[in-house]
Amino acid sequence: MDQGQQRKVAMPRQEENSSLFDRQVDGLSESQFLVLLWAAQGEGKNIKYNITNCFDDLKQAGITRTKQTAVAVVESMRSLCFIEIRDERNRKNIYITSWGAKALAALVSLKRYATRPSFYLKENEQ
Repeated sequence: MDQGQQRKVAMPRQEENSSLFDRQVDGLSESQFLVLLWAAQGEGKNIKYNITNCFDDLKQAGITRTKQTAVAVVESMRSLCFIEIRDERNRKNIYITSWGAKALAALVSLKRYATRPSFYLKENEQ
């Protein structure tokens, strides 16, 4: 390809985008569902929710024993664009995106996973 030429890339059709999203949602685990749920609840209560809180909650729920696993779950959600991670005051806070909200709504409507409380959010309610 010459420098002057531009390579044209076919954009996926809307149906393909939708099916990719559906496949992504279908592949989510319970721990990923809970991260979405707790991030959304934290935002709704105006409570900053970070990776350390997420680890503590996943550990309390009996889902993981290592922070490395919690970080991997959070990073997988970030790579799907379902959450954003922002460095704020020496903490990596988790925020749900509009795509994450759609994924959470889909999982809730499917009733695939039971909701579990975030002990961090429960302790920090105002």
